Amino acid sequence: MNRKRLKIIYLSLIAFTVLLVALSQLFPIGKTGSYSVNAESAAAPAFGQKKKLIMGTSADYPPYESVDAKGSGQIVGMDIDVAKYITSQLGYELEIANMDFNGLIAALQTGRVDFVMSAMSATDERRQSVDFSEMYYAARNTIVSKKSAPLATEASLAGKQVGTQLGSTQDLYAATIDGAVLKKLNKIPDLIQELNSGRIDAAIVEDAVAVEMTNSNPELAMNFLPAESADNGYAIAFPKQSPIVAEFNGVLAEMKESGKLDDITKTWFAEEETSSGALLGLNIDFSILKDYIPYILKGVYVTLLFTLVSALFGLVWGTILSLFKISGIKPLEWFATAYTSVFRGTPLLVQLTIIYYATPQLFNYDIPALMAAGLAFGLNSAAYLSETIRGGIMAVDKGQREAAIALGIPYRKMMIRIIFPQALRTILPALVNECVALLKESSLVSVIGVSDLMRRADVVRSDTFRSIEVLLFVAAIYYVLVLILTSFARKLERRLRRSD
Repeated sequence: MNRKRLKIIYLSLIAFTVLLVALSQLFPIGKTGSYSVNAESAAAPAFGQKKKLIMGTSADYPPYESVDAKGSGQIVGMDIDVAKYITSQLGYELEIANMDFNGLIAALQTGRVDFVMSAMSATDERRQSVDFSEMYYAARNTIVSKKSAPLATEASLAGKQVGTQLGSTQDLYAATIDGAVLKKLNKIPDLIQELNSGRIDAAIVEDAVAVEMTNSNPELAMNFLPAESADNGYAIAFPKQSPIVAEFNGVLAEMKESGKLDDITKTWFAEEETSSGALLGLNIDFSILKDYIPYILKGVYVTLLFTLVSALFGLVWGTILSLFKISGIKPLEWFATAYTSVFRGTPLLVQLTIIYYATPQLFNYDIPALMAAGLAFGLNSAAYLSETIRGGIMAVDKGQREAAIALGIPYRKMMIRIIFPQALRTILPALVNECVALLKESSLVSVIGVSDLMRRADVVRSDTFRSIEVLLFVAAIYYVLVLILTSFARKLERRLRRSD
C-alpha cells in the first residue's frame, strides 16, 4: 500500500513541476529574456545596436508621471518625456516599470530597474543607498487644506493632523515640524480623501501636485511654504556606482543649455479648467468616470486570469500536501505540516513582497509581477486547501476504502474514482469560499504593479484626485464577479448532489 501511495505522491510531484514550467511559459519575462538590462553592466550601445534600460516610476503623481487612462493607457508625464529624450539621445531603448513609490529604492538595489524617475528628491538619506544625477527640477513644498479652515504657515500646523506620502521628501520635511501629528499614506489620492473626510487637517505636497489637487477639488486651498524650508530638487536615481550616471548628466546639461528642459516643463505645468457635477449635493460626481470606464474594465481580465491561475495552482499543490499528510510517511507529514504552519502563520502581503523582491536578488531571475502574485497566492491558498481536502478525504466512510481494497482496486483508481468525488461534494462550499477570497484578495497585487482592477482604480484616483466614485464602481464590479462565481458553484453543487 505504501508503495502505491509513494507512486501517487511521485506522480503528483511531477504534475506540480509541470505546472510550474507552464506558469513560467505563460509569463516568459525574466532576466534571461529581453526584459532587463542591469545598469551595472549597461555600457554605451555599439553602433547600430540598441540596449534596453528599465525606468522605475510611481505613476500616480501628475504632472510628473501618470497613466493616460482616458487615451492610450500608457504612462505619461514630465519625467517620462525627460527620460525618453535622454535615452533616445544616448541610443537606449526605454521600458517603464510602474510600482509604488516606497518600493522604488528596493527595485534599484535588487536590479529590477536600471534607474528611477519619479519626482524623487536627492536627499542625504537616499544618497546612502543610491547615486543621483544632477537635479533637473526644483519644487516647493505646499500646504493643502480646506478653504473653510485654511492653514497657511508652518507654525499653523502645530497640533494639527498633517498627511504626507510615505517615503516622499514632504514626508521627511513634515517630520521636522514641531507639534505636527503626522499621518503617512501610500498615495496622493489617499491624502485627498482624508482631507475631504476631515481625518486630517492638512496635507503637505509638492507645488505642481497641489495645483492639480485644488483644481479637482474646489473646496481645497493651497499655500506655498518658503523655498528655503527644504531642498526639493528632483534628480534621477541610479544603483550605486552605475556607469550611466555620467552619460545622463551630460544630456541633462545639454537640455538645460538648449532650453529643451524648460520646454518640457512648460508643456506639463499648464493649469486645467474643471467642472463639477456633484450628485445631490453630496460631492459625488460619477460623470468623471465616463472616459475611464473602458480602462478600468480591462482590469477584469487580469483579475480573473490571476484568480484562475492561483486557484488551480492552490488546488493542485493543496491536494499534494493533503496526500503527504495522510501518506503515513513521517518526513512527508512533517514537511506538509511545517509548510501549512508557515504559510498560514505569516501575512499574505509579506509573502507576496518577499517573492517579488527577493527572487531577483537570490536567484538572479527577474520574476514578472503577475507570476510572483500567482505563486504567492497559490502557495498561500494551498496551505488552507490542504487541510480542507484532507478533512474531505477523511470524511469519506472507511468502509468504502476497505471494500475497494477487498475488491483489489488499485490505490490510485480508488482515490480518483471513489474517494475524491465524494470528498469533493463535501468540500465544495469551502472551495468556493476560497475562490471568492482569492478574487477579493487579488486587490493586494496592486502593490507590486499588476494592472488588476484595484491598480487601475488607483490610476484613475491619481488622475482625477477623487476616490469615492471610482472605488464604488470597482466595488460593484467585484460584487458582480463574486455573484457570478457563487451562482456557478451552486449549479455545480446541485449537479454533484443529484445522486443523493
